[in-house]
Amino acid sequence: MPKYLKIWLASARYSITRTLMFRFDFFLWATVELLWMAVNLLLIAVIYEHTDSIAGWKKYEMMLLVGTSLLVQRFLMGFFWSSLFEMGRNIKSGAFDFFLAQPGNILFMASTRKLDLDGLLNSFVAMGVIAYSANQLGLQPSALDLLLYAAMIFCGLIIHYSMLVITISLAFWLTSAQGIESSYFTLSEFSRLPRAAFKGVASVVFVWLLPVVVVSNAPAEVLLRGFQPNWVLALLAATIAWFVAALIIFHRGLRRYASASS
Repeated sequence: MPKYLKIWLASARYSITRTLMFRFDFFLWATVELLWMAVNLLLIAVIYEHTDSIAGWKKYEMMLLVGTSLLVQRFLMGFFWSSLFEMGRNIKSGAFDFFLAQPGNILFMASTRKLDLDGLLNSFVAMGVIAYSANQLGLQPSALDLLLYAAMIFCGLIIHYSMLVITISLAFWLTSAQGIESSYFTLSEFSRLPRAAFKGVASVVFVWLLPVVVVSNAPAEVLLRGFQPNWVLALLAATIAWFVAALIIFHRGLRRYASASS
């Protein structure tokens, strides 16, 4: 662990230095992400001008849910997004050889090489939305609730990471994974909807098979209604299952990789 922490810190220093070299690019993308988050919140405000609840969720409960979803996505963007999408391009070009020669776990080296500071910066905005919504609802979570919420956010991040690894790993088999990569954006949109809004087949697909709804609903439920064992166990089981699946698919794909020298 100390070895990998040193490697990650070195990558983080490189990313920060590179970002400071291109400050305008950093501020531009940070602003774009901020505006995208603002549009999501504005949409909620507009909808709740015409209704009191959606699937039983009041305005600030929905804002807390959306803030939770945005927080997980901002962490994903900040810590893994650029590295994983670059990995897909490197697999097709043969530049993935660079990671095979690294003195460490290949997936770790390939998926943690870059940080996106704009995504990490906007994670504080998402935290502000969550805190504001909790204040408007009069919530007073205990230290245990906050700790559990943080742990569930981490589990949600691992699930999103695993799903993205599986998506990018398809580049080992396909000529181009660009269309499949884009589908991830569509799936992530469902994480901002309450669990009660999904019925029938939609519930099976987006809650149980592809737990994009659980990753945001489970932590939000902890703040709103306290500890709920069913949500915690469902999220933990999904985290383990998706992470194991990501490792298996990545390493099977790795055996099919044809390097630039072959």
